[in-house]
Amino acid sequence: MRLRPSLTLLGSFAALGTLISCKIATSEDATSASLQVLDIGICAPTQGGFSATSTNPYFPFQVGSQWIYDGEEAGVAIHLEISALNKQETVGGVTTRVIEERETANGALSEVSRNFFAQTSDGTVCYFGEEVDIYEGGKIVSHQGAWRGDQPGNAPGIIMPASPKPGMKFQFESAPGVAEDQGTVVGSGTVDVPAGHFTETIRIRELNPLDGGRDLKIYAAGVGLIFDGTLQLTSYKP
Repeated sequence: MRLRPSLTLLGSFAALGTLISCKIATSEDATSASLQVLDIGICAPTQGGFSATSTNPYFPFQVGSQWIYDGEEAGVAIHLEISALNKQETVGGVTTRVIEERETANGALSEVSRNFFAQTSDGTVCYFGEEVDIYEGGKIVSHQGAWRGDQPGNAPGIIMPASPKPGMKFQFESAPGVAEDQGTVVGSGTVDVPAGHFTETIRIRELNPLDGGRDLKIYAAGVGLIFDGTLQLTSYKP
């Protein structure tokens, strides 16, 4: 899971202008005192009780699920396919589901990542790491951003709370110096994207403290991610 550093939060909201019928439950100007910081300890492998299938309405996945996104970034046509594979990865003794992301830029493969997720018994979806291949000219040129929650100094993070509400703040990734993305639930509202009309959504403002990159993602109940920076969900298969 990679933030797109070329985007700013302001730019993300501008891109939403024609997509969202604004029914915001909370605003960006909430004070830090109003934030509820979630403890990623709930995702510690020692907690046990994990499942490699998610029933969390905002981050559902089971084998065969697929989401397709299209958009444009800095004049480049971006196409993203996210698929829940019939593959599992053991991280810190926890069996996780492998979710693959394949991204192309102007038709050329630019990134493939294999992300590791598992759900706790209370419905929280935890992020246990990812393998990353960055492509240029058809060749892998780096693995920037790859991390695992069972490596020394690292820990799994929260990708989606069990019952997300505006004001919740949480750490997606805990790999110091490599991957430290965090998110804050900032609101809800009605959203229209090519894949459909969604009335029950949450909006998560994302921050990468390592480079200052910011992004905005919107998730719909029963579907999952429907808006990612400038990318819109065009089709999905549960």
